[in-house]
Amino acid sequence: MTQHWRPPLILVLAGGLSGTLALSFAGIVALRYLGPEIGFRNAAMVLGVAITCATAVLGWLLLRLILRPILALERYAAEVRFDSTSQVDAPVRFGTRELHHTSQSVIGMATTLRDREATIRSFTDHVTHEIKTPVAAIRAAVELLEDGGMLSAEDLKIVQEIDGAQAQIQTQLDALRRAVQARETRYLGTCTLADIRAVIVENFPMLGFHFSGEHTKIPISSNGMHIVLQQLLQNSVEQNASQINLAAEETPDEIHITIQDNGSGISTGNADRIFNAFFTTKRESGGTGMGLSIARNVIAAHNGKITCKASDSGAQFQIAFPRLA
Repeated sequence: MTQHWRPPLILVLAGGLSGTLALSFAGIVALRYLGPEIGFRNAAMVLGVAITCATAVLGWLLLRLILRPILALERYAAEVRFDSTSQVDAPVRFGTRELHHTSQSVIGMATTLRDREATIRSFTDHVTHEIKTPVAAIRAAVELLEDGGMLSAEDLKIVQEIDGAQAQIQTQLDALRRAVQARETRYLGTCTLADIRAVIVENFPMLGFHFSGEHTKIPISSNGMHIVLQQLLQNSVEQNASQINLAAEETPDEIHITIQDNGSGISTGNADRIFNAFFTTKRESGGTGMGLSIARNVIAAHNGKITCKASDSGAQFQIAFPRLA
């Protein structure tokens, strides 16, 4: 591999400033001596062209050694951020020595994150695939035993418990696949609470809603926002809520969406764990502990964050997205 000489950044900057200063002094000196010989107007025109050409050369060097590598690195980071699953060509020109080291660090970090994401997906696919076969075998065995008609009441109860266990495993696997998909799926676009109000109200007829800031633009498409609210509102239903306040507001730096319910709330001890995968207080009733984790992953894929806020009544969640440019 060919080794390229990369000047230090301080040398490039000092050289550019020194060259600009030297051109100014050289122009003054040259004008003093050329003026009497060829006329000050002609001398000024000749020196103007010469200084312009020399300045253009200095500008080209600064563009090649500093600006172009920075723009290439910016494009690379934007492409990786937009789609972390595909292979993106890394920059090959780095200009100065410092930009070379910085670019290598950024590229290395992006590669590590991409490999880590691929490992998570591969591991999840492998686990769900391997467990799916024995779960299907358990289900088939349960059906054969039930169809045989030779089981006592106690044996039938045990078989039903086995069937319930395999159904719970299948539910957990499906939730795990959805959570991993949420880590990598981005719902590009914008929406408002007004865009998804009708769908939300229709899907949760048992809840009463109060909306505010309905026309605040949220930097995620309506499909993505619907998935997030679906998980949060389902959590409210499980906490016996009957009323939901949904508010969106724009701050100088962020877009905030607040979801407040009047349910039984979340205990202080559980507030820090509710977004962890598989954490649930309702496993006996079929809870998977993946709903809030899915919501968090979708929000994180859009550079947002979700927090559980202290509330005097019910549960309160706040979603924060970076403000739209």
